[in-house]
Amino acid sequence: MAAKGDEGGDLVRSMDLLWGMADRPSRGPRPRLSVEQITRTAVEIADAEGLGAVSMQRIAATFGFTTMSLYRYVPGKADLVALMVDMAIGERPDLDAVPDGWRDRLAEWARQCLRIFTRRPWLLEATSGHRVMGPNELGWMDAALAILAAAGFTPVEQHDAFLLVVGHVRSVAQYTSGADRLRVDEWSVAVGERLTRHADHFPAVVAAIQGGGYAKAADEPLEFGLRCLLGGLEKLLAQDSVDTSPFGRERPEY
Repeated sequence: MAAKGDEGGDLVRSMDLLWGMADRPSRGPRPRLSVEQITRTAVEIADAEGLGAVSMQRIAATFGFTTMSLYRYVPGKADLVALMVDMAIGERPDLDAVPDGWRDRLAEWARQCLRIFTRRPWLLEATSGHRVMGPNELGWMDAALAILAAAGFTPVEQHDAFLLVVGHVRSVAQYTSGADRLRVDEWSVAVGERLTRHADHFPAVVAAIQGGGYAKAADEPLEFGLRCLLGGLEKLLAQDSVDTSPFGRERPEY
């Protein structure tokens, strides 16, 4: 195990765990658990009760082990969460059945990604910020970048487009999947009376609600955003690649 504060060592340790290259415990009794068993149990707890319910103590108790003995397999909570994410996300999406066309393929990629976040909302918290990624998560990224690369986007554009699509998926998942959020109809009832009293102050909100803007199917925000994002990317791709500026296509235009 890396010394405290040795970030490089911690990174290597986490990568080895994620990629199945970590050494087995060399001291103590013969291992009776595996990293996969521990990770699967943690995922099951998170699926049922949320990420906050996952702890090394809780998992150790499930197997009848002491908490300290669990650290022989997984050095810490951050490492465990990284393992959970990669297991929960699963292998890269199969897009072979999607008709040719980068827009259709990328849209299907986004739909499958949203289904995972919707099924496992705790992944939103677990995948925030800079962190170590495992082979499954990198496989999802690779699949999206491959679509964009084949379409003709530059490496910089591929990266930025990927962030745009992922950000949209996460935003929709956050809005539609939060267990602590009110349902749309409940929200409408809760604020309806106040809006009626103060309609003059919030005319656009009132008009949107009365017009059915908040009574949409759960997948509609995703599809609307995809049409906007992919349409914009398609327009960018169609622009004349000849640029008279010395910076070429990499120069942003506003």
